[in-house]
Amino acid sequence: MELRQLEYLIAVAEEANFTRAAERVHISQSGVSAQIRQLEHELGAPLVDRSSRTARLTDAGAAALPHARAALAASAALRQSVDEVNGLIRGRLVVGMVTACTVTGLFEALARFHDAHPGVAVTLVEDDSAVLTGRLRAGTADLALIGAAGGPPRDLDSLVIISEGLAAAVPPGHPLLAGPGPAKLTDLAGYPIVCLPAGTGVRAVLDQACAARGVRLDIAFEASAPGTVADLAARGLGVAVLSETMAGAYAGRLGSVPLGDIGIPALLALVWKPDPGPAVQAFVRHCRRAFTA
Repeated sequence: MELRQLEYLIAVAEEANFTRAAERVHISQSGVSAQIRQLEHELGAPLVDRSSRTARLTDAGAAALPHARAALAASAALRQSVDEVNGLIRGRLVVGMVTACTVTGLFEALARFHDAHPGVAVTLVEDDSAVLTGRLRAGTADLALIGAAGGPPRDLDSLVIISEGLAAAVPPGHPLLAGPGPAKLTDLAGYPIVCLPAGTGVRAVLDQACAARGVRLDIAFEASAPGTVADLAARGLGVAVLSETMAGAYAGRLGSVPLGDIGIPALLALVWKPDPGPAVQAFVRHCRRAFTA
């Protein structure tokens, strides 16, 4: 009896079809069928009913299935335990990042992690913060760099990278730049606003602050990349609302003024589920070093 035979049995049971099971385990259909027949011969009982187009487990197959899954899980746990002792990490890591991410610390951490653990395949995904957080909770991502309003999600572990206020960014000579100090939300009420879309940390801060103060803003344009928001504002299409760091990055084209009455910090944070595996733990360590540097 071989572990691959148990893997093929599980695939057939879950796919209810030999062709789909073969595609899933990346061998030919005849190879899957032959290995399961060999397993049936060793166990002395048919495991799959082949009498119809749908492959169904026999009573013996149904009884064997949970033990097959347990055996594969035990094998994976054995491999992980030995790898941890030997300082090895294998597998796949899915890292999410906010759209148009330009945070160099994340890329530095990725480079160092890859050098230290070449056996881990890393997949990067871009999306808004709400979608990335949902992927973490659903288990389709392992870590994510997200924006958040006020604080990171309480059900996730986190490393806060930036905590700051919002700013209005406008072309030189704009009336908002003439004031002696920070602007207020009410100062923006007479202008079209260019901002990031719902689902981003900056937008969540803006929407929560407006709701708390009863201010209604005219959201004229939305763009998922801060650079696009800044470009629209530079062309005179509205007042850009960005985080202070984002607004400062376009100082050559736009002047910025902080919004002093927001009261809710905009965060950039790395988040992951509690009790992470060794690959996530190793990546977080590299992130702590990269962001501290």
